Amino acid sequence: MYYNEKSVLYYDGEFLPASKASTDLYGQSLHYGYAVFEGIKAYKTASGTKIFKAEEHFDRLKKSAELMMMPFSCSSNEMIEITYELLEMNGLQNAYIRPLVICSPNMSLSKGRKSQLVIEAWNWDNGYMADKMRVMTSSFERPNPKAFRIEAKVSGHYVNSILACQEAKDKGYDEALLLDSNGNVAESSGANVFFEKDGKLFTPAKGNILPGITRATVFEIAEQLGIGCGEAVFTPEEMKGADAAFFCGTAAEIVALESLDDVKFAMNWEESRSAAIRKAYRHLVLNEDYSYLKNQLQYV
Repeated sequence: MYYNEKSVLYYDGEFLPASKASTDLYGQSLHYGYAVFEGIKAYKTASGTKIFKAEEHFDRLKKSAELMMMPFSCSSNEMIEITYELLEMNGLQNAYIRPLVICSPNMSLSKGRKSQLVIEAWNWDNGYMADKMRVMTSSFERPNPKAFRIEAKVSGHYVNSILACQEAKDKGYDEALLLDSNGNVAESSGANVFFEKDGKLFTPAKGNILPGITRATVFEIAEQLGIGCGEAVFTPEEMKGADAAFFCGTAAEIVALESLDDVKFAMNWEESRSAAIRKAYRHLVLNEDYSYLKNQLQYV
């Protein structure tokens, strides 16, 4: 699914066959989830292969390593160059890219002594999340910001995501909506969330979420299209029955939600401003103009 006998990855300064690459079974990352990573996408555009928001993603990877006190010195520009080379070696254009910083053997509960950079890539035609998702409020909370550095994208944090997502699927839903420790909406198991009410978009404030790069892009698009968009603190009850809602993230892109706890969102999705955000996002990642959407919204 992710690689075959011809696939190549980058590991600690070398390009290696993915099927032959290995890691140390005594590594701190394996035993304690002490690793940081990114999810990045590349797209086939009219002007060639383009990694979307490459600098922002690699800057965040470096920041995550810093927050986790990992020794890591590779620059964002170096990682971008390596990634484009890796995509070319694997013949990939529409691709998902997974850079990962892992740590060497260390069984003590202390900061990493040495790190290695891994970059993997595989073909991606967008299958991470279904559209028009039925979502449930999870019994699992988002990790407490006083217990973790939740603004870092850390491997170990995603055990929480697996538990929440699987709980939802076991109960017949598509995805989970996690709350913070105060009972307010935080995010899904692996994406940020927005809802639309009276033509405006709202998303949970920073502090209990991973503030995603796609989330920031939604703000940029909304400003360009003249759509009101802001942060807010709200409960799932306040979100239920809103006009529309969506999850957003690099892998997910913009995914429409059908309902929350079996309460459907009120508008026909295609008539919502949220749908215009999704159309604009798709144009943006392909380096296409989306200004025409602003004119269309004037008549909505």
